[in-house]
Amino acid sequence: MVNIANNRATARPVFPPAVRERPGQGARHQAHVPESTLSVTGRTATAARYLSAGIRLATGWLFLWAFLDKLFGLGRGTPAANAWLDGGSPTAGVLGESATGPFAGLYHAVAGNALVDGLFMAALAGIGTALILGIGMRIAAASGALLSVLMWTVALPPATNPFLDDHLVYAAVLILLALLGAGNVWGFGRRWAASPLVRRNPWLT
Repeated sequence: MVNIANNRATARPVFPPAVRERPGQGARHQAHVPESTLSVTGRTATAARYLSAGIRLATGWLFLWAFLDKLFGLGRGTPAANAWLDGGSPTAGVLGESATGPFAGLYHAVAGNALVDGLFMAALAGIGTALILGIGMRIAAASGALLSVLMWTVALPPATNPFLDDHLVYAAVLILLALLGAGNVWGFGRRWAASPLVRRNPWLT
């Protein structure tokens, strides 16, 4: 056996057959890590699928609740007097009053616009519904991530961090959920993907 410290050969001890050096292997041995420790076990994979489904439902509810609150003025984030159904604007407050930073002028200009209000509410409803049902995950994730990033740009820099806030985290979570196929557990993702419409238009998955 070669002594690594002085590179001299010393008497070779007798090893059990299971650990005897192989020809040409040399004196340096690397610790063998069992493959089972590097792979995700079935139980862990199952737990991850259910956890991602739960996160999908929770995130979908955040979007859908924002839509319902602004639509009916449920009093959580939107007073009853400012309900969209009663003529209120869902973007007048967040874009017209809260916007700061380099894009404040743009957001002040479009705040309260009927088209912007409609697009904003449609995005909240569509993203929330798709996430809860587990369908159209790619579109929902892309749309939700874009909306989250746009909301991040409304007030820059964030009040409690130099650059990062929860909107960017939501965007990353949405993309991750789509990549994990989170709509297949506690959702209709598999049925949606197998439908004739989606088979003809794979971009709808």
